[in-house]
Amino acid sequence: MTQSRPRDTDRKTRIHLTVYDRVKFLLLLSLVFVILMWAAMADNPLLNVHDAFANELHQRWWIVALIGVEIIRQLHFGLAELMAPYHGLWQRYFGAVDKVIHKFSDWTRYRISRVVKALLFLALLSVVLGAIYKETPIRALFFAPKALWSALPLLGQLLFGVFFVVIQFVAMFWFLSKGGIDTYFPDDIRTRFSDVWGQDHVLNRIRENLLFLESPEEIEKHGGYVPGGLLLWGPPGTGKTLMAESMAGETGKPFVFVDPGAFNNMFFGVGVLKVKSLFRKLRKLALRYGGVVVFFDEADSLGNRGISSGGAGRFSKESPSVLEAPCHGGTYLSDVSQNLVAKSAIESFVANSAMGGGNSGMGTLQALLTELSGLKKPRGFFNRIIRRTLGLRPKNPPKYRILVVMATNMPEALDEALLRPGRIDRMYRVGYPSKAGRIRTYEGYLAKVSHSLTAEEIEKLATITPYATGATIKDTINEALIMAIRHGRTSITWSDVIRAKQLKELGPAEDVEYIERERHAVAVHEACHAVMAYLVRHHMSIDLATIEKGSDYLGMVASIPPDDQFTRWRTEYEADILVSLASLAGERLFFDGDNSSGVSGDLESATTVASFMEGHWGMGMTVSSHASNRQFEVGSPGGGKAKEDGKELRRALGDRIEDKLSGLLEKSEEILSSNRRKVLSLAHALEIHKTMSGEDVVAVMEGGVGPLVDGRPYLEDSNIEKIEIYHAAAVRAHKAHQKPDVIIPNFAPLQG
Repeated sequence: MTQSRPRDTDRKTRIHLTVYDRVKFLLLLSLVFVILMWAAMADNPLLNVHDAFANELHQRWWIVALIGVEIIRQLHFGLAELMAPYHGLWQRYFGAVDKVIHKFSDWTRYRISRVVKALLFLALLSVVLGAIYKETPIRALFFAPKALWSALPLLGQLLFGVFFVVIQFVAMFWFLSKGGIDTYFPDDIRTRFSDVWGQDHVLNRIRENLLFLESPEEIEKHGGYVPGGLLLWGPPGTGKTLMAESMAGETGKPFVFVDPGAFNNMFFGVGVLKVKSLFRKLRKLALRYGGVVVFFDEADSLGNRGISSGGAGRFSKESPSVLEAPCHGGTYLSDVSQNLVAKSAIESFVANSAMGGGNSGMGTLQALLTELSGLKKPRGFFNRIIRRTLGLRPKNPPKYRILVVMATNMPEALDEALLRPGRIDRMYRVGYPSKAGRIRTYEGYLAKVSHSLTAEEIEKLATITPYATGATIKDTINEALIMAIRHGRTSITWSDVIRAKQLKELGPAEDVEYIERERHAVAVHEACHAVMAYLVRHHMSIDLATIEKGSDYLGMVASIPPDDQFTRWRTEYEADILVSLASLAGERLFFDGDNSSGVSGDLESATTVASFMEGHWGMGMTVSSHASNRQFEVGSPGGGKAKEDGKELRRALGDRIEDKLSGLLEKSEEILSSNRRKVLSLAHALEIHKTMSGEDVVAVMEGGVGPLVDGRPYLEDSNIEKIEIYHAAAVRAHKAHQKPDVIIPNFAPLQG
């Protein structure tokens, strides 16, 4: 059994002293003796060391006596450290003395010991000064100020040198601690809540915070406190910065903007100084104006202190991804099940991300956390120092009305300590605007320019831009205005907006021309996508179709949701897979079993969706989740057997995915085969017009009239025969790698 360190009361001998404790008083007394001997030799140059030593030994006999007493004391300690009976005898005597001494409080004994040490120091100093000035020790003490005054010039020079070195570092750090923080006073801010469009649900909650900021007694008189921290998180461009600026404008308070890189510095401690300086300024502004709003833009730059297990779970990335969860899963689970799911998510996160997280730089984040909810020190030199010296309690600091607003599109990167209540009290998601919000945003930006768009066209524009943010809407309207001016107009039309939208989404088309057989192949490829989307994908509408080459695509069929939808269904995902597989099925169907490498991206998309359907979403042949099953591969009991089980699970999942894709590929071939006429008609229209809107695509397939394309000629059988002849020539040219021997037919729009 391991022996514990003995208590002092259980010791039979005294604790051994260190070497310093044994010799410190001997060294001090010896030093005093040497100084006195040196002073005597300085006064009498004829006096040698031996005579000076003998004289001082005779005159300063009391120092020798004190040295002797200290030697006897150390011998006493040495015997007590070696001999238990000797230590026990003296322990009984000193035990009684300790009882008397310990009747005083610890604070009183501490002050008495300080007084005794000070008197001892003055006594030795007076002896030394008396030997130097040839005066009695008491009188010599009064010569010390005179000596200090005569030495002031030299001391001043030394102090100036030290101060000059220090002031250089102070000035450098002061200069580095400035910048990155901009202050806007109430008259400088013209932004109001009426300038923020499409985010009414967030603004309504923010108004409540501002109400408490302006009238804090409404909640404080009932025992509550004013929420002092807001986090606005969501995708870029949704208006987070504009909201923070409008808060300061609505309240008439100063607005302090903190640059994202303000706390990133190469020198240790500069970030901490910036934090201290920032909050010192905030407290002054809060007292002067009755409140202040401070805004930390891109707050994720503050970093964190390592991987946190709880932060990411409270945020869900809002994006147009099909992988978005439709409900807050997990709240209905038991505690054990919640822990199991959370453990799985954490292990997956750690395995697929870099360890450690960000770091805001040498204590900057810690300083910020302290300022946000640290101890509030008494304010002012007189309050903190003078009142305390006089024994008075310092006055409590005033209540600073500081509203801290942070914005980020990466909330999971923030430290958990920063997000706790008391620092960040409320978190609001500033997501993509709803359709009504997009309509309001379009109306706001269109009101600033001249345009001819009707209310119906604005509503349609909001419909075909489902994930547009305030920033993208503003940019689209500005691009439309540039296009109108380029064509000699000052008023925006519907066509300007549509062209601006296509330019922003697709980028400028490359100025290249396909050879004829490749142009036809790309047109057939995109026509298969469009026809399949039109026939089976009813939850999406075709936005545009193009065969103009872009930076990373040969052609494209883009679709948009007609309504804001937050859940997805198995039939919808199967329709997505059919649209993806339509290119492979169509190329094989129309090019005699051949297909291009351009289907690779479509197959990747189809396989990804099918994988989630079979392994995650319960939309396949089984109901188990592959995300849980794959845990058997690593860290499971059984070693090699667990690994083999994991391989079997993957193999089974892969077989199910292949079966689903094969079945849907056959279905895609059947649909395209029965709609051959629509595919070839749309491919012909794409070759003629290059880029078509969704209305034009529908016009071609239904034989109607679109904004750009007249689809009625495609109802004529004779025209379809000409298209078939051209297609056959393109197939022959494809096989022979030569130019088609038939010119593409061109149909004139019908009259009436």
